[in-house]
Amino acid sequence: MNQNEPLLVTNCAQLITLAGPTRPRAGLEMRELGIIPDGAMLISNGRIAATGPQAKIEKLASADVQVVDANGRIVLPGFVDAHTHLVFAGNRADEFEMRCMGATYQQIAASGGGIRSTVRKTRAATEAQLVAAGEKYAKWFLAGGTTTIEAKSGYGLTVEDELKLLRAIRSVAKNTPLRCIPTFLGAHEIPEEYRSDSDAYVDLVVKQMLPRVAKEKLAEFCDVFCEEEVFTVKQAERVLMAAKQYRLGLRLHADQFTCCGAVELAARVGAKTADHLEQTTSEGIAMMKRAAIQPVLLPASVYAIGSQKYAPAREMIDAGLAVVLATDFNPGSSPTTSMLMVLSLACTQMKMTPAEAMTAATINAAHSLNRGQELGSLEPGKIADFVIFDAEDYRELAYFFGMPRTVAVFSAGRQVDLCPVL
Repeated sequence: MNQNEPLLVTNCAQLITLAGPTRPRAGLEMRELGIIPDGAMLISNGRIAATGPQAKIEKLASADVQVVDANGRIVLPGFVDAHTHLVFAGNRADEFEMRCMGATYQQIAASGGGIRSTVRKTRAATEAQLVAAGEKYAKWFLAGGTTTIEAKSGYGLTVEDELKLLRAIRSVAKNTPLRCIPTFLGAHEIPEEYRSDSDAYVDLVVKQMLPRVAKEKLAEFCDVFCEEEVFTVKQAERVLMAAKQYRLGLRLHADQFTCCGAVELAARVGAKTADHLEQTTSEGIAMMKRAAIQPVLLPASVYAIGSQKYAPAREMIDAGLAVVLATDFNPGSSPTTSMLMVLSLACTQMKMTPAEAMTAATINAAHSLNRGQELGSLEPGKIADFVIFDAEDYRELAYFFGMPRTVAVFSAGRQVDLCPVL
């Protein structure tokens, strides 16, 4: 199926367009999905030309149009996963077993495991090996209906290894249909060689890593893991302010394990998002509202590390925040690419409605990555990234959990090959 061929997507039980305001959705807007029952969609040159009732749209189609028959299933925008760690070497299945036996995530990290374990493996890997790993995971994302991700570095923690990771992310974006929006996360962990002098490592990030990342145009955003045992508020602010000088957008791992002032920092520096937020207070929520920060919530990481404390999504939505959902795909605390799993957790554990979760995983996520004008909804003029799921109602995606539901995935109007990696 050629990208330039006009397509008619028809016989949709529900065409879930997410049509609405050209900004992130908040409050009751998050429940408005722009559903067209018995819908259809016309696509031309990889972009959406028209959406509407099937009877109306079919009359607009030319005689030579390629027909995609949804066979009474639902069609929705490709998921936008706004927090992932796409590229790394190895895995941490051994640490998973340790957590099953009672060790906590923090205990494993303190003993030399955790992020530093993946750093050692990633430093030893070649760029080609990292690209191959990233391409494998890209297929996993696409197979689950995700067509766009934010992809962080952060497992190199030297100048050359961080650049290696960002170049690998760029290659994955070039070689696969998965859209990858790169984020520099050099301040992800303090490497072994700087454990006794974390400020010296911050110097390295600010004075050597960021200039190279900016010069080679390898990232759109900069992120920092702000926790007292990792990077303090003062250190995180130094990195983010330096990134701002290079015109990178700002994101922040905030309030995951402790409430240490990270949300206040995000507001102070003008961050686009604050991510995790399991420990965030009502005061922090009010601060995010005033600063127009989008919270990116990661319930799969809470589930995977065996925690019981999820981010206060209901309070955030009721306060008018434009909530985002993401997988936090990484080898340690959230080894999943499944947005369907995230939807289920958001509904069952954070008491979001299925509609709110859908909005958070599509149009709100797209806006958090500065892609809301192009992606995240099925509206005329936008890129035709869409998915056909084996369901008759969008609520089934969170209701039936733990099983594949993807029938077909399209990126810019072209069907993606979902064959498994062999």
